[in-house]
Amino acid sequence: MSSPSTPHDAVFRRILGTPSNAASQLRAALPPEVVARLDLDRLALVPGSLVDATLRWRHTDLLFTAPLDGREAFVYVLVEHQSSNDPLMAFRMLRYVVRIWDRYLADRPKASRLPAVVPLVVHHDQQAWTAPVEVADLVDLDPGLAEAWREHLPRFRFLLDDLVRVDVEALRERPLTPSVRMTMLLLKIAPGNPSLAKELGAWVDELRAVLDGPDGREEFATLLRYIELVGEAESRDQLHDLIVALGPDAEEAYMTIAEQLRAEGRVEGRAEGRVEGRVETLVQQLTLKFGPLPEAVLTTVRDASADQLRTWTARVLTADSLDQLLD
Repeated sequence: MSSPSTPHDAVFRRILGTPSNAASQLRAALPPEVVARLDLDRLALVPGSLVDATLRWRHTDLLFTAPLDGREAFVYVLVEHQSSNDPLMAFRMLRYVVRIWDRYLADRPKASRLPAVVPLVVHHDQQAWTAPVEVADLVDLDPGLAEAWREHLPRFRFLLDDLVRVDVEALRERPLTPSVRMTMLLLKIAPGNPSLAKELGAWVDELRAVLDGPDGREEFATLLRYIELVGEAESRDQLHDLIVALGPDAEEAYMTIAEQLRAEGRVEGRAEGRVEGRVETLVQQLTLKFGPLPEAVLTTVRDASADQLRTWTARVLTADSLDQLLD
């Protein structure tokens, strides 16, 4: 598995990659009739990623196994990081499910049946999800003809957990582990939020519960790192005061993360814009204009300085090719 490429990716993989945490999210997001038949106490993580390399800047995925009615089954969870909907998400999810089946058959060449796959997309950021969730709705047909051909069209449909439509009080009531609840909250409210420290004041008990959990110090540090990377600098002093109020172990974790980020050059030197945000924006613009990007181009963009990113972003509208833009 490649290393995480965005702060969203890192926090989602670390927290939801723990089966007990993932199980709590699945109990909250899946239909009750599915949860009742899925043995989430035996949920197990399958290493690897099924996401296309050119989309890993905006999608993070986790694959699990769990018995469904006593049969082997898979649960595939993908998180969509961008504020704009992916209009082809239903097709992409179908492709990833087929890849799961391909892997399954490669390991069991004599199999004559396919395991069930439960597909879940978690969406966060600014705009509520409006894109199709069913592959049949992507097929370009006249409405009358589409209805007549309905039984011949692909019937794949993914489940959606749209955090944009879940208010914070509803999130508080979900049966989640503290670390998952805080992860979902931060994905929802943290990026670019100058009032983040103030809003987190209502969640101090939940933050303390994260710290007191089985992997509390590591999970708490993961959440702090995410806050530092996507939050606004003007809220940092208030955030420090909030963390201090949680006790010396919380303050120690905060200071450790701050030192690590300073050593990495991730906190300082970002006055003219956050590098991570510029990378995501530029990759999205290039993909929309030139199509799927070669891995070499993605590496070049992610390794670029803030000045290079500003220059390339300014060229997007006028450049006729990737070579011309990156020259």
